[in-house]
Amino acid sequence: MSGLLGVGRLLLWGCACVWLPSQAGAALLVATGPGAQQETREAARSLQKRSANEAQVEVHSMAVDCTVTSRFAHTVMTSVALNKANSSQEISFDVELPKTAFITNFSMEIEGEVYVGQVKEKEKAKKQYEKAVSSGQTAGLVKASGRKMEKFSVSVNIAAESNVTFVLTYEELLQRKLGRYEILTRVKPKLPVQEFHIVANIYEPQGIAFVDVHANFLSNDLLPLVEKTVTAQKAHISFSPTMEQQRKCPGCDGTQIDGDFVINYDVERAQTLGDIQIVNGYFVHFFAPSDLPRVPKNVVFVIDRSGSMSGNKMQQTREALQAILTDLHEEDHFALVPFDDKILSWKESLYKATKENVADALVYVQNIHANGLTNINDAVMKGINMLHSDREHKRIPERSFDMIILLTDGMPNTGESNIARIQENVKSALGGKTSLFCLGFGNDVDYSFLDVMSSQNRGLARRIFEASDATLQLQGFYEEVASPLLSELDLRYPDSAVDALTTNHFSQLFNGSEIVVAGRLTDNNLDNFMVDVFGQGFENDFKVQGEAKAVDWNALYPEEDYIFGDFTERLWAYLTIQQLLDKSKIGAADEKANATAEALEMALRYSFVTPLTSMVVTKPDSRDDPLIADKLTEEQRQREEKMAIRAQAYQYRPIQSQSYLHQSTPVYFVDGDPHFIIELPDRNDSLCFNINDKPGTIFNLVTDPTTGILVNGQIIGDKKIPPDGKINTYFWRFGIVHQTLGARLDISTKDISVFQDGEWVRLLWSDTASIKGANVELLVTKDRSLTVTLKDSVKFVILLHKVWANHPYHRDYLGFYTLDSHLLSSSTHGLLGQFYRPIDYEVTDLRPGAVPEKPDATMYVKGRELTVTRGWQRDFRRDVKNGEDVPCWFIHNNGTGLIDGEATDYVVSGLFKRV
Repeated sequence: MSGLLGVGRLLLWGCACVWLPSQAGAALLVATGPGAQQETREAARSLQKRSANEAQVEVHSMAVDCTVTSRFAHTVMTSVALNKANSSQEISFDVELPKTAFITNFSMEIEGEVYVGQVKEKEKAKKQYEKAVSSGQTAGLVKASGRKMEKFSVSVNIAAESNVTFVLTYEELLQRKLGRYEILTRVKPKLPVQEFHIVANIYEPQGIAFVDVHANFLSNDLLPLVEKTVTAQKAHISFSPTMEQQRKCPGCDGTQIDGDFVINYDVERAQTLGDIQIVNGYFVHFFAPSDLPRVPKNVVFVIDRSGSMSGNKMQQTREALQAILTDLHEEDHFALVPFDDKILSWKESLYKATKENVADALVYVQNIHANGLTNINDAVMKGINMLHSDREHKRIPERSFDMIILLTDGMPNTGESNIARIQENVKSALGGKTSLFCLGFGNDVDYSFLDVMSSQNRGLARRIFEASDATLQLQGFYEEVASPLLSELDLRYPDSAVDALTTNHFSQLFNGSEIVVAGRLTDNNLDNFMVDVFGQGFENDFKVQGEAKAVDWNALYPEEDYIFGDFTERLWAYLTIQQLLDKSKIGAADEKANATAEALEMALRYSFVTPLTSMVVTKPDSRDDPLIADKLTEEQRQREEKMAIRAQAYQYRPIQSQSYLHQSTPVYFVDGDPHFIIELPDRNDSLCFNINDKPGTIFNLVTDPTTGILVNGQIIGDKKIPPDGKINTYFWRFGIVHQTLGARLDISTKDISVFQDGEWVRLLWSDTASIKGANVELLVTKDRSLTVTLKDSVKFVILLHKVWANHPYHRDYLGFYTLDSHLLSSSTHGLLGQFYRPIDYEVTDLRPGAVPEKPDATMYVKGRELTVTRGWQRDFRRDVKNGEDVPCWFIHNNGTGLIDGEATDYVVSGLFKRV
């Protein structure tokens, strides 16, 4: 994974800028633990009050200074802001930095006094932090912020006509990926800044091969402002637009500096032994030999095709597999193992990647469809057994690299579902001889489970984010591991000369990556510092030996020798801590405890903010209430991402004059009592409304006169009136017609009847069954779901909700979900069908509602002005029994104003009637 260098944005509450939750919303969630939700609500309610002091805060300067010394990056981010008001105001410093980086320092200078952070053990800082949160104070925290970045936020109260200087420092080892290092600076100042600059200086004694600079906001006017100077061993890049050059137009308040400023580079690699740097008693060895032949690989793709992968995820997976299979080398061997609660496979053995076999596999991939539960244990074991069998029967080359790539979006929920036992089963079966790579698709996957399992088995885990580019993410990961060069690699150094080595045995080296080993010298006599490297190559063993010599930094960089004093020691400490943190997740209990203790001791000694440490900064206005900078664990990061999504229920998105159209394919469904939900993935939002009518009423849900598709649903009520007097109604029966295909389905809570080719076929919910006809494909998962796939058209999923038979009030009911709705014509209508077209709406004027947790707002849609409420509805796709909360804008009165006409307009006279 490439190292990244990021710059954050200074978000100033009270400045004349638009606040967008999708970019700045985590500023509302600066606390976790006790009081966090209360703080979120208070922040939302106080948002409009803060806007009263617009234009009273001026950002004077923003600067990012990055120095890279032999791949080790030291970044200092500085911002100065002035409170121009005649009263004190809160100023927030909100910055994004790479997830792989460790904060090493944070300070604030206020009225000539500097407040500097101190790194402490996290548990010791916890009580101070909780006190700060419970007393209503704002705490500075590192937060999850997308794929590569995490966020540091801090707010302080500044006196009238005073300024504050924020300084954040972090360090990281850049990692080579696909033949390059990446320095990414995220630039979102929101307003033009008087003094703005990004400066990077790269020092590589090994020699610089190339340097590329690009940014998505670099217009023809801004491009000449990027200065790049590259010599043999040094590169200097700077970008310093003036305030006027930053503006979108002359006199405008808006800035065109908004996006990612990216520097890519690589170094020369003439030596087979690699590059060794020795400075002040520490050494670091970079090993990435060039021109090695790739080793053939044997890869088993284990693909989750359970119900939660339906729709866009499955389509993206199919597209990625098609590209990956096409890129296989002919000497490679491969297998495909799709799974849900049943374990399937393309073949019972791995096959060579000939053109004919790849073409056969491409056809097979196109017919992988999602449904059913998730049996991860048996699926991975199937892949392992295939590899072992082919090894035993010599069907794959002796000198080849074995790997399993698991793609899943969920938790195991059938077969062996105990995570610890699955990890142990896989580890025992692989026996340290095969690499397992785990790809976790989406936010709901248990990423820590995959991370540990891959770490135990010579592999790594990667999260695939649900977005339009998920296909490219999958392909990008595969490209990283597609070309193994060496396996079982050992880098050896004189025992008498070094100690405290970082990891020096590696299972594999892939083309475009790099191995890094660091250590401490015990003997300053470097006349006989011999280095040996051993590994297994394609045809022969790889062996190279050489003598390491210290580089004369004064000769290479005579005017900058002050930069290089302790970089090798800090690089060694950084790498050691990272590897100890990895070890703390796997192995026996005592091994994990020892690794944790060592990582903590080193983090405290070198002042790194890690998942085990916190940086405490005493607040200027109260020395008893600290600010805390925390580094999240992966589990905490995943939890924070989910909290951030949930927090959107409280947040307000001011909308300018433009409107929004949903462009990606959402999911439309009706479930519960009966509530309709319209997903809008591009806005990370949903609209919802309920339909209330008397039991027995039949509503038209979808009508497409072009394709002849009709979907009607009939509601049913409770068995009797509950004590609260509220009668719930649900859909219990659906009628589906496809006139062109001559298909008709009658689906109820009792059974499923299908009419095609002149006869009726009856299926029971109590069986798992499938019917695959020329025009219609049905898949029933026992007592759970029915998937209806209409040829070259839309797919419907009906969920069965089973209620206790002796329940005094409630009955079984159905939920109806529409996938691939873009395949229907533009003339489609109905209670759900009308929303298959883009929805143009705006939401504004957030205000307290009848319930504090559910604020009201004003929605402008279809030329109407509606009062809507921020709340939740239940989505049962992942959990049929309990469902999960989906935040949405709720439209009252049977959807009046959002739907065309009135709800009664959609009442029809029969299950298969159009009127």
